Amino acid sequence: MVSVIPASQVSIALPEERYGLREATQPDFFSEWTQGLGELTELEKQYLDRVKTHFKRLLKSPPLLENSVKMVVFSPLLDMAGFYDDPFHIRSEVSVEIASEDEGEVIRGRLDVLVLKERFWILALEAKRSDFDVNVAMGQALAYMLSNPEVEQPAFAMLSNGQSFLFLKLTKIPQPQYANSCLFSLVNPENDLYEVLKVMKRIGQVVMAEPQYD
Repeated sequence: MVSVIPASQVSIALPEERYGLREATQPDFFSEWTQGLGELTELEKQYLDRVKTHFKRLLKSPPLLENSVKMVVFSPLLDMAGFYDDPFHIRSEVSVEIASEDEGEVIRGRLDVLVLKERFWILALEAKRSDFDVNVAMGQALAYMLSNPEVEQPAFAMLSNGQSFLFLKLTKIPQPQYANSCLFSLVNPENDLYEVLKVMKRIGQVVMAEPQYD
């Protein structure tokens, strides 16, 4: 009998134990969030300032639920990063599943938003309510990323509760491994959405430059 584990209940320890996932030790493994970042225009900065203002206003009447997070924060970021344009595609509420080698256990769940280029997953976005710690969702996101059918190229993810943002990178060859960015937060005095958008744009550029496999 197959045992089904809801992805929302997956800790980082489970994919490490079941699927050999390891945290990368190479300093340059996840350089996409620190290197090659472009500059934003003044218009982009002004718009991101409005997004932060709108979010902080909504926080005055908590909790800010997932749908509100996607509407107020995710949608503007996806638009400004160019993920609504060709050749990218947006899918929401995507069912995903990953089985262990002995097929006796299955992790099953749904992605809030998935950005794809052909069959290549780019961002597996997890929107959490504003009072939810995004670090808790890392195991869930990594399980989703392991289910990516693409083997040769890396997968990227962004976790957010609207207030905090965390990026992940996962590769499968020669062994599944991952790394995360620093935690960006709208609590900080400066507008960290500037850096979040820069990283999203950089990931888009990296994906566009990668060869695609049939």
